[in-house]
Amino acid sequence: MRISLLSITILALSLSSCVSRPGPGVLQTMGETVEGAEIVTVYAATTRGRAGPDTNVFTTERSAEVNYASFAVSVPPNHVSGRIEWPEQRIDPATTFATLDQRILTRRGFRDRIVRDQDDDEGVLVFVHGYNTGFEEALYRLVQMAVDARVPSTAVLFAWPSQANLTGYMADRDAVAYSRDALADLLVALSQERRISEVTLLAHSMGGHLAIETVRQLRLSGRHDVLDRLNVVLAAPDIDKDVFRAQMQVIGPMEPPLTVLTSPDDRALSVSNRLGGARTRVGALDINDPEVQDVVRETGIALVDISSLETEDGFRHNRFVTFASLYPQLQETSGAGASDFGIRRAGAFVFNSVGSALSSPFLSVGEALSSN
Repeated sequence: MRISLLSITILALSLSSCVSRPGPGVLQTMGETVEGAEIVTVYAATTRGRAGPDTNVFTTERSAEVNYASFAVSVPPNHVSGRIEWPEQRIDPATTFATLDQRILTRRGFRDRIVRDQDDDEGVLVFVHGYNTGFEEALYRLVQMAVDARVPSTAVLFAWPSQANLTGYMADRDAVAYSRDALADLLVALSQERRISEVTLLAHSMGGHLAIETVRQLRLSGRHDVLDRLNVVLAAPDIDKDVFRAQMQVIGPMEPPLTVLTSPDDRALSVSNRLGGARTRVGALDINDPEVQDVVRETGIALVDISSLETEDGFRHNRFVTFASLYPQLQETSGAGASDFGIRRAGAFVFNSVGSALSSPFLSVGEALSSN
């Protein structure tokens, strides 16, 4: 009966994914935009293979070397917070996202351009996408969040070779393991640049597994200098709860605390739970569970329940996008650091629709964010 239920669940997910998905064509360079549009530059480091030596078309194949690129993307004046205005028939900067410029970069050029873009205390935001995600989807998602969150940090995408296919779950898990060293190398390189004040690592879904394994590897390697400059936020992480507990025993408490955004009603993680042998995923933890509260105290993390936030995602797996769009409000009311998506104090919190969060002892998120 369990197999039958799982099959039905996967079928339902498959049917929901039948809409056409963006391909490389959406990144066709337009050159010009329109008045009122916002432009975001994203620097990409990826373990995906290039379709050719002179192109920024990235495939689902694994690359033996990390590839680097930059993209200048225009966001239309009519942009709706939380959405990506995809081109349906043609790219129109007046109504859709549009790539204005893209360049192939060397490793050195990648670092130099990021450093060049640094102003006072801006920092860098590194986004790691999740399972079943194409390169174009990850790129434009980061652009959308950068615009909505009004975070001045330099935007960096770390794109691993997801199959961008619902049936590629196991292949994606392997691709995550394949990409761990490359992500560690990126974080080390960024942390060594004196002009970069802080590196925020925001990882979604299966990307959270990649992020936490990389952080664990850095701790085991003795790279405490890197971790001391790192702010880690895991959004709906697809990680076995017991595995996470073991990982955090190695990593230890971080400052600021490692932040986990969770939704107990996340339907996508419910499927992962079944695929993983009925093992609870960290992104679906219930903060009211005494065992979960023990984990929070033991690991020194900040666990934030964001399940009250609205989302257009029917599987309730992308609420972090809404959370990012509310960041300007949090910044105004709490004095949060400009590059900080996380919580500055360990504990369990509930984020509600009016922009406040309560922990078990009813500590507001405003107090938590402003505490040092």
